[in-house]
Amino acid sequence: MIRRSLDALYLFSGYAAGMFLIAIFVLMMALSLGREIGFNIPAGDDFTSWCMAAMAFLGLAHTFKSGDMIRVGLLIDRFKGRTRWVFETFSLVLGLGFVGFFAWHAVIMTWQSYAFNDVAGGVVAMPMWIPQLGYSGGLVILFIAFVDEFVHVVLRGLEPRYEKPPAQSDEEIVERAMASGV
Repeated sequence: MIRRSLDALYLFSGYAAGMFLIAIFVLMMALSLGREIGFNIPAGDDFTSWCMAAMAFLGLAHTFKSGDMIRVGLLIDRFKGRTRWVFETFSLVLGLGFVGFFAWHAVIMTWQSYAFNDVAGGVVAMPMWIPQLGYSGGLVILFIAFVDEFVHVVLRGLEPRYEKPPAQSDEEIVERAMASGV
């Protein structure tokens, strides 16, 4: 049940990132077309930038768990056995430290924006904690994903779930590159 809940959380995070991507598209098209016909969206640039931050951070956990995040695979893939496990563990601990640090401070910043009633200085007086939720929430979900993988790899001694098996042919390499959008 926990596994399904965590996977659902990562999938929800990915879908939320996708929804913010659609919102960015709609806002950018409305802003572009609005300039041509004399229609203005108040604080449209602000809303677009807030959606972009939410999209970027909410998409991190899903990207990490899908094996599509750039990581230190070029180094780790050169090792086998215990040496590989040590490097994998070191990478996960380092990632946990950095992501935990940033998630902690993002949550504190969001909470302080709420507590001090911080408001955006643009055209629309938006409470800043609302757009900051995407940033801090995405980092918290990424931290949960790192803890999940740390438990799976280090404490249980299993293979990482975020690694894709090596490509078996040149065609598979091309297919993966096309599927990832590279």
